[in-house]
Amino acid sequence: MDASVSVVVPAWNEERTIAATLTALHRIRGAAGKPLWSELIVVDDGSTDRTADEAAGLATVVIEHANRLGKGAAMRTGWMRAQGEIVLFADADLGASAVHLAELLAPLRSGEADMAIARFAAPAVNGGFGFVKRFAGNGIFRLTGLKVEAPLSGQRAVRSQLLRQFDRLPEGFGIEVGMTIDAARLGCRICEIPLPLQHRETGKSLSGFWHRGSQMIDISRTMLARWRKPVR
Repeated sequence: MDASVSVVVPAWNEERTIAATLTALHRIRGAAGKPLWSELIVVDDGSTDRTADEAAGLATVVIEHANRLGKGAAMRTGWMRAQGEIVLFADADLGASAVHLAELLAPLRSGEADMAIARFAAPAVNGGFGFVKRFAGNGIFRLTGLKVEAPLSGQRAVRSQLLRQFDRLPEGFGIEVGMTIDAARLGCRICEIPLPLQHRETGKSLSGFWHRGSQMIDISRTMLARWRKPVR
């Protein structure tokens, strides 16, 4: 029997995109026409818009944080609630392209991998200078010896048993880097799959640079905490 799947969607102020993303996730079906997942969990991380309302009719459950705690905290809230043997994480701004996340499940269901990470196609907009991505990738390599091309991708399928073995993961944008480092240190099999995914590009705007600055701070804290911690 195929492993059961829980989908977790962390969201913050995504009223414009979340309905399209969840609708696409409902299109993820197997050969028999049945959904490949058993539950679809949205975690609204203290949104100030109608994100939770937009998700209510499409998600199995919507969990609302009273205040914004960070992406990592939202993901953790979701997987702590999840019942599936595999947890599939999806960002809320993927829109119709979220249907392609089905391809992340195959390596885990076949027993070939413990974590599958989606690799985005080249962005339509040149969002930044790639410094944060290179910084994250180099940090993962120095701490684990693992080379990854999509160190910041939040689109990933992970065995729930593996999630329970991770160290205390950061609450902010360092979560993906922390997950990858912890999985590699545990000797888990990690694969990357190129998928035609699309999401909102921040571009070279003030908000974009602010977002990448926040990422850099969170990733730095994550790597420092793991550098100080001996490998098990």
